[in-house]
Amino acid sequence: MKHGHDFIRPWVALLLLLSFVALDFVEAFAKGSAAAAETSPQGPAVTLPAVLDLKTAQRLALQSNPSLQAAQARVAQARERVRQAWSRYLPRVEGTASASHVRSPQNQEQTLPSSKFSSTTSGIFYPEREDIYRAALNATLTLFDGFQREFALAAARFSEQGSQAAYREAQRVLLRAVADSYFQAQLARQRRLIAQADEAFNERQLKDAQARETLGAGSLSDVLNFQVQVNLARSQKIQAEQEERVALTGLAALMGLAEGTLSEHTTLAALQEPNASLLQVPSIQKALDEATQYRPDLEQARFALRAAQANVGSAKSRFFPSFNLFSTLEGSRANDGHFQADDFGSSIGIALVVPLFSGGEDVFRVREAEQSRREAQRTLQQAIIEAASEVQAAVEQILSAQQQFRLQKETAALVEKTRNLVDKEYAAGQASLVRLTQAQRDLVLARSQLAQSRIALESAWIRLRAATGRILDDF
Repeated sequence: MKHGHDFIRPWVALLLLLSFVALDFVEAFAKGSAAAAETSPQGPAVTLPAVLDLKTAQRLALQSNPSLQAAQARVAQARERVRQAWSRYLPRVEGTASASHVRSPQNQEQTLPSSKFSSTTSGIFYPEREDIYRAALNATLTLFDGFQREFALAAARFSEQGSQAAYREAQRVLLRAVADSYFQAQLARQRRLIAQADEAFNERQLKDAQARETLGAGSLSDVLNFQVQVNLARSQKIQAEQEERVALTGLAALMGLAEGTLSEHTTLAALQEPNASLLQVPSIQKALDEATQYRPDLEQARFALRAAQANVGSAKSRFFPSFNLFSTLEGSRANDGHFQADDFGSSIGIALVVPLFSGGEDVFRVREAEQSRREAQRTLQQAIIEAASEVQAAVEQILSAQQQFRLQKETAALVEKTRNLVDKEYAAGQASLVRLTQAQRDLVLARSQLAQSRIALESAWIRLRAATGRILDDF
């Protein structure tokens, strides 16, 4: 009995150790579940500055956008799949236990049948009822499986790298979307400011016309005309304000703001005069080379192709034999669950498994993997073509925006000078009301087109940086 206790004691210690590990795992899992439950579905709170510029808006979007956080979770999933592939190199250990109640048939002989060995079995009875307890510990270690584990691990690693590239691609797309939304809000803001300036100008003219009419030096038609122009300017201002609110709502959504809009205490940064770098001629070849090197969607497509190639090798490995090292410790006892050392037996060996026929499943699996590889190749080629097309379009937009900005800047200066001259001539009675009204309308249009061309120039450069993938360098 002492030897039996010596045998049981290490197994009890092992079971206790496994119990503590399981308890730690359950506790960690519970804490993780509680933390996940406590996490607000609306995401982290975002503190907005008083003046919001483009870089700050993009940075806040990278921190709080829910879609980007979902992409980050997919990266974590891919990382866990790599660990799953690694686990196939470790042994598999399984413990089993069973307890069964056996009832023998009533018509079974109660004594063992006589035979030439009856001298050794005489007098032994089969019990009608008995309890059988069994316990076993099985361990298996794969020594060779046709390199299937190696290919699976490679595919998992490439998938993880592809997920990381997909996360950076989501960042690239988000940064461009934030810039587009920000510039739309800037354009609406400029139109609102232009409409406010137009309203103020016509209000001054209206007061002067009312004063001249009171003195008998002006006509009622002048007063009515300026009143109409004031109303038109206010209408344009209301429309621009509505467009600005809509654009800010879209920007807030991209930034992950739970309120769905920017705070009333936050304003957009003032539109600056384009610097000399925005007026330089971009190099198409340099942009194409940068896109090939930096665009994360191309990197993602390359990793997808490598993963598909690894899957082909994994499918072909099914045709190779596999070697497994196995060990078993098994014991059984009747009518008593207290195992002793002599209740257990053990075995150890090597198993060879040779695939002979699977109904063609393995062949079809290889064909499927090869087609998946061809799909990945074509996807990569299409991604390269689309990237080159996007770069070309961005360069053309920059060249056009530069020409438009120079032209609109010159035109706006000429129109403003003309309006000022006509204003002085009208005040001196040398120009008609129609001429002044038309000059003011031309100035409003010229200022609006200048603001549009200025914003289009900055937007075009952002689009080029997004098309080449260099937009990620700023964050």
